[in-house]
Amino acid sequence: MGANSSSIADLANNSYLQRLAGTETISENDPFWNQLLSFSFTTPTNGADTQLLEEATLSISKSLIENNSRTENLQALVKIFLSRTNELKISAECQDQLFIWQAHNALFIIRCLLKVFVSQMPEEELQLNFTYQERAPLSYGAEAEDLLEELICNLVHLIIELPLLDITYSILLESVTTLLVLLSYQLFQKEIIRESLIYKCLMQGQCLQYTSRIVKTLLYNFIRQEKCPPPGSQVLEQTSEGSGLLYGFASGVASGLWTVLTLGGVGNKATQQGDLSSPLANRSLLLLLVLSNLSNTPESPNPYRQSIMSFKNTQDNTAIQTPNSYCFQINFNSLYTALYEQQKSDQATLLLYTLLHQNPNVRTYVLARTDVENLVLPILETLYCVEERNSHHVYMALIILLILTEEDSFNRSVHEVILKNITWYAERVLTEISLGSLLILVVIRTVQYNMTRTRDKYLHTNCLAALANMSAQFRSLHQYAAQRIISLFALLSKKHNKVLEQATQSLRGPVGAEENSPIPDYAQDLNVIEEVIRMMLEIINSCLSTSLHHNPNLVYALLYKRDLFEQFRTHPSFQDVMQNLDMVISFFSFRLEQAGADLSVERVLEVIKQGAVALPKDKLKEKLQEDGQRKPGPPRPRLSRGPTSESSESTGPTIAQAVSTPAADVRAAPRETFLLSKDN
Repeated sequence: MGANSSSIADLANNSYLQRLAGTETISENDPFWNQLLSFSFTTPTNGADTQLLEEATLSISKSLIENNSRTENLQALVKIFLSRTNELKISAECQDQLFIWQAHNALFIIRCLLKVFVSQMPEEELQLNFTYQERAPLSYGAEAEDLLEELICNLVHLIIELPLLDITYSILLESVTTLLVLLSYQLFQKEIIRESLIYKCLMQGQCLQYTSRIVKTLLYNFIRQEKCPPPGSQVLEQTSEGSGLLYGFASGVASGLWTVLTLGGVGNKATQQGDLSSPLANRSLLLLLVLSNLSNTPESPNPYRQSIMSFKNTQDNTAIQTPNSYCFQINFNSLYTALYEQQKSDQATLLLYTLLHQNPNVRTYVLARTDVENLVLPILETLYCVEERNSHHVYMALIILLILTEEDSFNRSVHEVILKNITWYAERVLTEISLGSLLILVVIRTVQYNMTRTRDKYLHTNCLAALANMSAQFRSLHQYAAQRIISLFALLSKKHNKVLEQATQSLRGPVGAEENSPIPDYAQDLNVIEEVIRMMLEIINSCLSTSLHHNPNLVYALLYKRDLFEQFRTHPSFQDVMQNLDMVISFFSFRLEQAGADLSVERVLEVIKQGAVALPKDKLKEKLQEDGQRKPGPPRPRLSRGPTSESSESTGPTIAQAVSTPAADVRAAPRETFLLSKDN
């Protein structure tokens, strides 16, 4: 690049870069390197400029790929960078900006070249391009050096040892981003990489001893959310806070790694980029997630995942007594604050899920917090704004709710937290509502959105599982929340009747249809709808059997729409669960008749509250335990992995069987599910 390069347009014809990528071998001691690394580059401030940079340097990178096996100029550049890393900490303490600036520039060029190398060649060939043979006099026969592992270890060591200052911010960011680029091989492979030279360097080589320290440092980078230093406080010029080349160049690689981590493919919306004023925090989080999701087997466990699973609170005195090389302590209060403040980013949501699911210390701490609304509200807002979020972000938020609602203490506490003026909830003005009622409203809205848009039955199951987990602990439900529960049941009932009518019509033969035209599988549709209806009935039933006297608004809504349940009283699939509802409806209907006609809303609620005290609770519980059925309480939550190849090949019942036989005999195609428990 050299001192004269100041714009993207100059790069393709830059004489220093052309010499680096050319056919001439450049010695480590050549003054050329000082000239190459003394550039001041105006960094791109948007994605379009970043793309221009890649296009401008692509020819240079390809020339180097072609010539490097003979010149070994890339290895010489890496050697120069490695020779400077040992003095970076001292340079930071002495405020030696020039030394740090040139080291940063060397790493910047290496990372830009690596991005093309990784996309153009397999790991084995990349390693050959990092094999260095000394060519100095009297060095004939010297053993070749493998610079790839040495570079990786030096980057890890630099991240954990170099203090975060204004003058070191850029080189720390480059170090994290370079590791991300090296780990981006997964983006160019269809299958999950199980074995890798780079993985081996990080998990079995010299880097293994730094496992807990790198995890702790990356977590603290995320917690601190240090912004980009203002212009003038760092050596390399920044034209826009939080943006530019240092942040934007590898954003495609790092953002793509999110898709690899979730294994869910590309979402239906572009990733929502939050506040990008702290690129080091964001990039550190991405690297942490990538490291924790590298291949993990019983024979070769992932040390970074083990570290994520075992770290403890700084206030936990038992941590010192636990002999674990991967264990460390971190301030949970600061971590909790960073997690809820950054929940608008899908990376932070994935980190929260990872910690709740895999680290029992974090899960216990979060559930013990008295300000749980700070964490839950951003998650609910993510679900509420489902149209603006990636599908994987929505799923992660929902699974977090599933994990939280497994705990009875959480299900009780959310109904004790009273919120005021929820501005992002647009369907209705909520001046005062409990966190529990708001959670119910948002989950039900997600179900209804899914029914009309995405139609993902597994999302249905997971949403209703969260409600089922909470149902036994429903307390003082807001009248609007109670109405929405019954309204969802009404919507499902209407859909059930429509599909049943279509199935009946198909038996008579569709008008104007060809003889060989395919007939929709209404039996399967009926089975899915009836499964969801049964889950809704079980949720209502669980609430009534355990906390009826706490929820007069739900009883009111149930009585107001009592006609909805008539068609399911004799339905074979729902007779058992309908017995409790029948008893409640009949009991309170009789008491309202005794109270007289033309009752006001307040009078009806008063009658319901009095009746709830008089209704023997044992009768409701006995109904659930008859014939060896499950005891009172919500059904066990299920987190579906998604359709399997087996389910797609299985054949369900015919339409005639679906209409003419009891619905209880209609079976869905096999589906693989697993319980979301602490053991998974």
